[in-house]
Amino acid sequence: MRFLLLILALTALSFSLSYEKIKEAYYRSYMYEKVGDYKNAIRVLMEVYKAYPNGYTVNLRLGWLYYLMGKYENSVYHYRKAEKAIPTSLEAKLGLTLPLMAQKKWGEAEEVLYRILATDYYNYYGNLRLCTVLEEQKKYSQQKAIALKMLTVYPTSVPFLVCLAKSYYYLGRKDRAEKLFKDILILDPENLTAKEFLKKLQKEKEKVNST
Repeated sequence: MRFLLLILALTALSFSLSYEKIKEAYYRSYMYEKVGDYKNAIRVLMEVYKAYPNGYTVNLRLGWLYYLMGKYENSVYHYRKAEKAIPTSLEAKLGLTLPLMAQKKWGEAEEVLYRILATDYYNYYGNLRLCTVLEEQKKYSQQKAIALKMLTVYPTSVPFLVCLAKSYYYLGRKDRAEKLFKDILILDPENLTAKEFLKKLQKEKEKVNST
């Protein structure tokens, strides 16, 4: 808990809330989140936020709660404050990508994700989200490169296999995509994306054969 208090007080001159008040606020916030009451999960943290407006922990949590609530601009605001409090934090940057992606701000999300990879080249979620962001921008060659890189360290990771198969599909390498989607169904028999693309590939073949 000493570490938590230290983070809370990064920019504060002195503590204005007791340990018990901070502990109770976080406990109540987690309980409200557990039942999906994000509005109250935020409300009970406001006293902590007012005491430590530039604190890392409280801004990180508010960023997450506003994201869950669908208030993405508020979420971005607090995640950026958390990142400013501890510039080396990867969790703040990863959190920031969530509301950016939810708003389809692909370019901004891509920039943040590359900053994450500059520190942690093989960060799993950073690379996975980057694959999505690149696909949304139709940067399929870059998406393929990221998926291939990650499959060297996570060879049976279904999400990265799906990213690779999709990149092959969009790059026109349909045979490779089909084989890979079939392989994915061995690892994950109920994978909806693989099934969807295999149906699409089958329809494309039937259309070609009927002409």
